[in-house]
Amino acid sequence: MKLFDALGAVLVPPVCAACGRLCAREAQLCGLCHRRLGEARPLRGAGPPGVDRSWSSAPHDGVARELVVALKFRRLPAVAGAMADRMHRLLPPALAGGEIVPVPTAPLRSLARGFDPAAEIAAALADRSGAPLRGGCLRRLGAGRQVGRRRAERLGRPPRIEAGGPAPRSVLLVDDVLTTGATVSACASALRGAGATRVVAITFARRL
Repeated sequence: MKLFDALGAVLVPPVCAACGRLCAREAQLCGLCHRRLGEARPLRGAGPPGVDRSWSSAPHDGVARELVVALKFRRLPAVAGAMADRMHRLLPPALAGGEIVPVPTAPLRSLARGFDPAAEIAAALADRSGAPLRGGCLRRLGAGRQVGRRRAERLGRPPRIEAGGPAPRSVLLVDDVLTTGATVSACASALRGAGATRVVAITFARRL
């Protein structure tokens, strides 16, 4: 096995998910991108409607943006672990607690990718934090996309979300990026209708 790993490292050398430079096989970022991401400051504030608080580990810019692109559009699910590492390390204790619920992706997009980005991050975060994971708690109806839509369109026509059953009383709602908040608001509404009394949205990045 070690021989095959060594041959793989030579034939397909590991590269940074953000910039494409060579990096250690177990890492997702090269040293330079790791430092640049470390310089990004988390963003914390009042949540969108229905969300008690929102928190993001970095602005949606630079290395953070490239990691989101790598996960969602280059289809590199291993990047979710690096995102969850940062989120777990920096999340304020006051916002922790509760069960982790991923923001659902439209089923057809998950099928096309082969995975659900938010679910990958949520699973990795649950593994690191020890918090319970409630996958499948929410369902997204229809195939409409938020990506590429203007702010007014996102807010005016939020995605349709429904709960798949009773919701946890305290929820950590997890997604990759917070943009207008329309999607997490729709999720929060469904969760509260199913019994949640506290909903905190935590994302890897936030678009300013």
